[in-house]
Formats: sequence, structure tokens, C-alpha cells
Amino acid sequence: METTTASNILPTGKPKWLKVKLPIGQKYTELRGLVDKYKLNTICTSGSCPNMGECWGEGTATFMILGNVCTRSCGFCGVKTGRPEDVEWDEPEKVARSIKIMKIKHAVITSVDRDDLKDMGSIIWAETIKAIRRMNPETTLETLIPDFQGVERIIDRIIEANPEVVSHNMETVRRLTREVRIQAKYDRSLAVLKYLKEQGIRRTKSGIMLGLGETEEEVYETIRDIRNQNVDIITIGQYLQPSKKHLPVKRYVTPEEFANYEKFAKELGFRHVESGALVRSSYHAEKHIL
Repeated sequence: METTTASNILPTGKPKWLKVKLPIGQKYTELRGLVDKYKLNTICTSGSCPNMGECWGEGTATFMILGNVCTRSCGFCGVKTGRPEDVEWDEPEKVARSIKIMKIKHAVITSVDRDDLKDMGSIIWAETIKAIRRMNPETTLETLIPDFQGVERIIDRIIEANPEVVSHNMETVRRLTREVRIQAKYDRSLAVLKYLKEQGIRRTKSGIMLGLGETEEEVYETIRDIRNQNVDIITIGQYLQPSKKHLPVKRYVTPEEFANYEKFAKELGFRHVESGALVRSSYHAEKHIL
């Protein structure tokens, strides 16, 4: 197999397969109006997700908790880094109410890293899941969690709340982890995924992004490493630079390559595989509970 590296295909403008249609449809229009009217906070809008129209049309939305300032300084992420504000203890009720107002069928909850807190934000995490369950008993849940520094008693709070899907993203290959996820560790993230499944989480999930300088062999190795933790679902997408301060895109991965990775992942036994340039962590999330 020929190895494709970042050095031999450099971006000269976004390719045609990265162009997206403007979101349309009655469901999207309704949700957009509710978000604006009630000033609801979703990653879909704040992150300008290219799949917002499609996801909202399916009744799926992603919410970020624990503020918008992260204690980590990952080279790929557009979220601000610094000293976060105090925890808002009424946030679980606010998020649950937003989901009720928007009539969300499947909610994805994520958060910034809160290494500044003794519980790393896990109490707010657990209370948010419980509040959503109380106020929206028909809504299914995916939690996209930080690594919580690998502390099992903290991860247990998420496990005990028992969302339908628990996700933790590897983001990149082993060699690039220190550069891309500065305070994270490749093996620690694998251990988190393994622990979640060992403790009985029905569906576990992880995601990686491509175009940061990884080789094909490294991508295959990472997909295999994730599957070796008995992870059920994997998402594979194209990295796009949030600003000039962030890591540059080294190359744009072709649709054919994404198709090859999808085929490989399915052969390894993943239950669901989403692989494509515009794929993000919560893409088709409503299908991953099946």
C-alpha cells in the first residue's frame, strides 16, 4: 500500500467536496427561530457546523456545558483557552429546558475540559443527564466526554447516569497527539474507552479527524486501536483550521480515501461508521443508538 503523507499533497483552496448547501427545511427553520428567540446555546450554531440543517431536520442537536472557556489548549479546537468562570449550578435545568423547547428527539451533550475543578465538572455532567431525563423522558442521549484525566471514580458518575451512548474522541493518531491534544495522552484516551465498555456502557464511540499530517498506516493503526477497546461507533472527518492561530491543514483527504477507511472500519466490526470530509462527532448521532 502506498503511503500518502502531508508533504506531498498540500491544500491550495478547499476542494469541491467540502462545499455545503445552505440549511433549509421546515424543521430547521422552526429550530433556528427557537434558538434565536430563547437565546439557546448549541454547538451546532456556535461552531457553524456544516451538518446543522441535516441534523436539526432529524431532531438532533448538540449542547456544550460547563462554560465556553477550556482549561486545555488543543491545537485544533476553536474553543477559548484560559481560566473558566464559576460553575452555573442551574445549568442542568437550563439545558433540559432548551431540549424541551426545541422538542429534540436525540441530544448530544459535550463540554469543555475543567481540570480546574476537583470533580472536573463530572457532577454538573451527571446532573445534566438526570435533568434531561426528568424533563424529556422520550429524548435519547449521547455524552461526548473529556478524558477526566482517566480518573475512574469520576468517569463512574457518567456511567451511573447511563446515557444511551458515551463518546470520547481520540482526535488524531499516536504520533501527533502531543502536538494536536497538548494535555491529552493517546493511551489514556484508549483506557477511558476500554473502561466505559467494561463497566457496561451499551454503546461507546470515538472520532478522529484527518489532514493534520498523519500517514495512511497511522490512520489504519488508530482505527484498529479504537476497535480493540470494543468501541461500537467511529466517526472519521476532515480537519478544518478554525483560525490562523490553530494548526494548519496539511492536506485534504479525498472521498476515495474516506471510503477506504470506512470499509476497513466495517471489516473490523464497528457497528456504525461515519467517514467523510464533512463528518463531525455528532453526525447521524440519532442512528447510533440502534
